[in-house]
Amino acid sequence: EAGMADRSSRPHHSPGRTPSRTERRVIKVRLLRRWGPARIAHFLHLVPSTVHRVLTRYRLARLSHLDRTTGRIVRRYERERPGELVHVDIKKLGNTPDGGGHKAHGRAQGSRNSSAHRDPTRPRRRHGRPNLGYSYLHTALDDHSRLAYSEIHTDEKKETATGFWQRAHTFFHQAGITVERVLTDNGSCYRSRDWRDELARAGITHKRTRPYRPQTNGKVERFRRTLLDEWAYARPYHSEQERRDAFPGWLHTYNHHRGHTALKGQPPTSRVPNLTGQYT
Repeated sequence: EAGMADRSSRPHHSPGRTPSRTERRVIKVRLLRRWGPARIAHFLHLVPSTVHRVLTRYRLARLSHLDRTTGRIVRRYERERPGELVHVDIKKLGNTPDGGGHKAHGRAQGSRNSSAHRDPTRPRRRHGRPNLGYSYLHTALDDHSRLAYSEIHTDEKKETATGFWQRAHTFFHQAGITVERVLTDNGSCYRSRDWRDELARAGITHKRTRPYRPQTNGKVERFRRTLLDEWAYARPYHSEQERRDAFPGWLHTYNHHRGHTALKGQPPTSRVPNLTGQYT
């Protein structure tokens, strides 16, 4: 009966495994210099496949798993329920000139379109420098479901940020999400009394990130990169209004149809209790 019991097939000794001292050297070079397996192997006189196995074993095969500032392993987290934490941030984006920029016509024609652009509300401060103005994308992102609410505005003043949050809070409430905490950076609009009073009126706790640590608000930062790749710079636009008109459709696709890698290929609506209002 003892011979019929299941036992591990792993050998008692592994003479061919990389020594622990060599593994520590590989990890040290990876953390300090951010080199790839081939370069580390040349530096330590090893084989690239051996270095890659060591990095995979200790979950260091991808540089995205390391913090860019400290080199430490990134500890990812996710809140257990919708509304437990909502990330809020603003993205400053240059406007597209009338006729299209360099992505539509190349550098030469794009520069001429930018130079010919006139905005009567924003006079030029320097001769020969285009003054296209900026768009400010105010975004609120739920930590658990990744459900996003975003608006395009012309500034990032405290009145604009507070008004945006009122509409974002209504959006989450209609989706059946009770917002408990809001995480922002240390921008002036988020340190204003208007913002503080608006959150306090709804019983929401306000949290701020550490200075110069955008990684703390990493989920909305990653959303912004997706936004730029799949909407702002996805195709050449011939005017700023054309790009803005395409934004609501893209945001609907992101929330309802686009598969999210952190949600196992499901859209954010799969984690929202009452997005369509069927349980009112």
